Amino acid sequence: MHGLHGCIAPNHNRSYLRTGLDCTPYKIIYRDSIIPTTSNYVLLHASRKTFSNVKVSISAQWTPSVQNVSLSPGETWEDNHLFADENQATLFLGALDSIFLFSYAVGLYLSGVIGDRVNLRYVLCVGLCGSAAVEFVFGTLTEWLHIYNIYLYCGLWVLNGLLQSAVWPCVVAVMGNWFGKTGRGFIFGLWSACASVGNILGAFLASSVLKYGYEYAFLVTSVVQFAGGVVVFFGLLTSPKETGLNPVETDTDSHRPLMSDEENEVEVEVYGRRYQSVQQPDEPLVEPPRAIGFCQAFCLPGVLPYSLAYACLKLVNYSFFFWLPFYLSNNYGWKEAEADRLSVWYDVGGIIGGTVQGLISDFMGKRAPVLAISLALAMGALVGYSNSPNDKVINAALLATTGFFIGGPSNMISSAISADLGRQEALRGSQEALATVTGIVDGTGSIGAAGGQYLVSLIESKLGWMCVFYFFVVMTGGSIVFITPLLFKEVRAMWRDRQALHRQL
Repeated sequence: MHGLHGCIAPNHNRSYLRTGLDCTPYKIIYRDSIIPTTSNYVLLHASRKTFSNVKVSISAQWTPSVQNVSLSPGETWEDNHLFADENQATLFLGALDSIFLFSYAVGLYLSGVIGDRVNLRYVLCVGLCGSAAVEFVFGTLTEWLHIYNIYLYCGLWVLNGLLQSAVWPCVVAVMGNWFGKTGRGFIFGLWSACASVGNILGAFLASSVLKYGYEYAFLVTSVVQFAGGVVVFFGLLTSPKETGLNPVETDTDSHRPLMSDEENEVEVEVYGRRYQSVQQPDEPLVEPPRAIGFCQAFCLPGVLPYSLAYACLKLVNYSFFFWLPFYLSNNYGWKEAEADRLSVWYDVGGIIGGTVQGLISDFMGKRAPVLAISLALAMGALVGYSNSPNDKVINAALLATTGFFIGGPSNMISSAISADLGRQEALRGSQEALATVTGIVDGTGSIGAAGGQYLVSLIESKLGWMCVFYFFVVMTGGSIVFITPLLFKEVRAMWRDRQALHRQL
C-alpha cells in the first residue's frame, strides 16, 4: 500500500497521482486525454475566430467600398454584389453570428444526449472534420469560385453550428471521466483556457495571411482543424476504462453534490473500501451506468439557474469574441491586422481569470460566491473599457482586465461547474449525464449569445457602440440575478460551517 497523499496503489508497476485524479496513471492522462482534448478545442476555436477576425475584409468585399481592391482585372463589383452599403453588410454579419449560435445551441442539446450514448471519440471526430470542411467551403471555396450567395452562406453556417456543437460537451465529458471534484476548479479553469488559446492562435494565423486574402485565413485554420480530427479518431482515450484499468479505480469524489453542505468525506474509509475491492477480483462487475434523460438532466439541482446565468454571460463573452476586432478597427481606425493582434489581450485575461478563480473556488469549496464577485467587478470593467482612449497600451490593459472578470466566470460555468452538475449526488446509479448537462448549460448559453449578436449589430447601427456596452453591463447584472439563490445557499452553508468550527474551538 503506497502512493501520493494517501493514495492506495496496489499495483506497484504503476505511478499514481492523487490530485482529483483518484489513482489514475498520469502519463496516460496527459498523453491520451488532456493533450488531444486541449489541442483540438484550441484548433476549433482558432477556426471559429477566423470569421470575426476577417469581418472587415468580408464587408469590404461585399460592398461598393474604396477598400474593395481585391477584384481581379476585368471583374466588376456587380459580379459579387451583395449589399448596397457597409451598414447592411454589418447587419448580415451579425445575422450570420446569430444563425451560427442558434444552430450551435440546438446542436448542443442533441449532441450532449448523443455523447452519453455513443463513443465520444466518434462524435468528436465527426464534429471536428465536418466543421473544417464546411468552413473551407464557406470562406475559401466560395471566394475561389466567386460564388456570392446569401442563402448559401446561411445554410453553410447553420451546418457549421450543428457540427461544432458536437465538440464541447464531449471534451468536457472526457475530462470529467478522468478528473474528480477535488481540484476540479483549478484543473478545469486551466484546461478551459484552450478556448482562449485558440482565439489567440486564430488571431495570429488570420493576421499573418490576411494580406493574401481572407480566403487563405479560412484555408489554413480549416486544414489544421481537419488534421486534428483525424488525430482524435486514432489517439483519444475517452475514459480510464479504455486503458484497461480496474473499474473500481474510478472517480469517487466526483459524485459529491455541487450544492451539498457536506463537502468533507472521510477519505480513509473510501480508500479502504477501494483496497478491499481490489483484493476481491472475483466479485461480479458492476453494471455500466445508464444515460440520464434530457428532461431529467434539466431538472437537476443548479442546472437551470446556471444555464440562465450563462445565457446572459455568454452573450457578453461571445460579443467580444465576434465583434472585438471589428470594433477596434472601426472605432479607432486601426488596421485590421493590428486590431486582430490587440484583441488577444481579452483572451489572455480570460485564461488568467479562469485559472485563478477556479483555484479560489476550490479552496472555498464553493463556486457561486467567486462568480458573483467577479461578475460585479466585470460590470465596472465594462464601463471602464467603454471609455478607453485611443491608445493601444491602455486599451490592451483594459481589455485584459475585462477578460479576467468576464472570460474567467464564463470558463468556470462551461467547464468546472458543468462537470460538477453532471456528477452530483442525485445521479448515483445513473451517472452518464456529463455530456447531457454540459450540452444543456452551453446550449442555453448559446441561445442567449445568438440573440445578442444580432442585437449588438442593431444597437451599434442605430445608437452607437457606447449603448452596446451599456447593454453588456445589463446582461452581466442579469447573470448575477440568476445565480443569487445559489449564492445565498452557499453563503449560508459557509456561515454554518464557520459557526460550527467556532463551537468546536
